[in-house]
Amino acid sequence: MAVADRSNGTPRAWQRMLSGRRLDLLDPSPLDIEISDIAHGLARVARWNGQTIGEHAYSVAQHSLLVEQIFNRIVPDASQEWQMFALLHDAPEYVIGDMISPFKAVMGGNYKLIETRLETAIHLRFSLPASMPARLKSLIKRADRVAAYFEATRLAGFTESEATRYFGRPHGFDPDGLDLTPRPTQVVQAEFLTRFQSLDQSRKG
Repeated sequence: MAVADRSNGTPRAWQRMLSGRRLDLLDPSPLDIEISDIAHGLARVARWNGQTIGEHAYSVAQHSLLVEQIFNRIVPDASQEWQMFALLHDAPEYVIGDMISPFKAVMGGNYKLIETRLETAIHLRFSLPASMPARLKSLIKRADRVAAYFEATRLAGFTESEATRYFGRPHGFDPDGLDLTPRPTQVVQAEFLTRFQSLDQSRKG
């Protein structure tokens, strides 16, 4: 909900982050993006609108870690830069939340425009190219759909036929070793930060 600035009546389009940054949602600056805010937010945003089994919500942070793990199996020689792209593929959701696909379709272009601006700012903040190469985008999308299939069938109550209809059956992919058990917020937040820092250090090293 937009909140009016009492000094001039204009809607407030920024959000204050726990780091102290003020992020303009309509014109986000890379300077106002912090990985601590991203990890904190994603660990508290529930996938599947919270309609998953388990004691804890299955968060976007945990999903992001899963997608990067799957991506690394699909592309075993991926560079640290590509792995970083995979880890951050849903990073804008720390601000705008995780909208299920049917609602995104209803929202239309404005949602996608804001998401793209945030994504670009996030990439620039962490010294990544502003946009992904088409091949990389396709590979991350494949990993994302594999993750969605197993999340849908193991956590969200989908039958295999339903999941296959919407996400495609992940032929040729062995899910052995994938842990989809929803984990506590603080645990996942720490895991996400640790993974980011490991990739960031490897890139700089």
